[in-house]
Amino acid sequence: MDELILVPGGGGFIGGHLVSYFRNRGGCRIRAVDIKPFDEWYQVFDDVENVQADLKDMGACLEACKGASRVYNLAADMGGMGFIENNKALCMLSVLINTHLLEAARQSGVERFFYASSACVYNADKQRDEDVVPLKEADAYPAMAEDGYGWEKLFSERMCRHFSEDFGMYTRVARFHNVYGPEGTWDGGREKAPAAICRKVISALESKKHEIEIWGDGKQTRSFMWIDDCINGINLIMDNEVPEPINLGSNELVTINGLVDIVEDIAGVKLERNYKLDAPKGVNGRNSDNTKIKQYLDWAPETRLRDGMEKTYAWIYDQYMAKYGVASK
Repeated sequence: MDELILVPGGGGFIGGHLVSYFRNRGGCRIRAVDIKPFDEWYQVFDDVENVQADLKDMGACLEACKGASRVYNLAADMGGMGFIENNKALCMLSVLINTHLLEAARQSGVERFFYASSACVYNADKQRDEDVVPLKEADAYPAMAEDGYGWEKLFSERMCRHFSEDFGMYTRVARFHNVYGPEGTWDGGREKAPAAICRKVISALESKKHEIEIWGDGKQTRSFMWIDDCINGINLIMDNEVPEPINLGSNELVTINGLVDIVEDIAGVKLERNYKLDAPKGVNGRNSDNTKIKQYLDWAPETRLRDGMEKTYAWIYDQYMAKYGVASK
């Protein structure tokens, strides 16, 4: 119980699940830090040291790192593609979080530091075709990252590398590929495609307007990683010899139209599709090459998209009904 684990971004989607994981595992103390008011955290636990603070501030980072042996940095100002494309400066400002956390961790004698990067670091020229070749870790260079968010992530990856090289810090970096699941954003503009599509299908059912708006032409391809796979991957990467940024994502490729098909099937409905071609849609194709994570860990995310989406849909359905004053069915 002497070990203190720090989870910056602990009030967020992945951070909340990571805190829950450590609580269930036991044997440690947990400090969760997030800029959001506590009533906006996705998961709050009474037996965790919960702190509201702005980690763009160096003083807040020094205070957060006091006594911590491990840091799992999941803090960032981000959201789905609609948010990322329209808030590039806010996304870039997250560079202050990781920079200050690294230095605070170094000064505080933190033993291990994990940084949550993103597949948005990858070269855009390698993602122009829907029939995309899975992205290898080397495809981040020559650098042509997602404008704003992707460049911040790539820069912060380099910071971790240089803190390891220059100061001997133990750092690990994982590039997340579209994490989804319950206890996360499903409404309000920051939600990602799986949650947004679930909400739109539910809304169409409840309003009896059997139509759905899809951003782009629906042909763009992605892979989506179930939250439990993400949490397992984080901990395997943190505790093993993985000295370079590594993909953490499913390699089950699906079109956005295919994702809508899955949610329609779960809901038992077919909707008329309206394509908003001028909406933010990101790159045309992105998938995870899992060769290296299998080499390093003999493991890769394996939850079927259909299985994870069933659980996600059920959770969002209950949230939707609670928010709009309709009894859960």
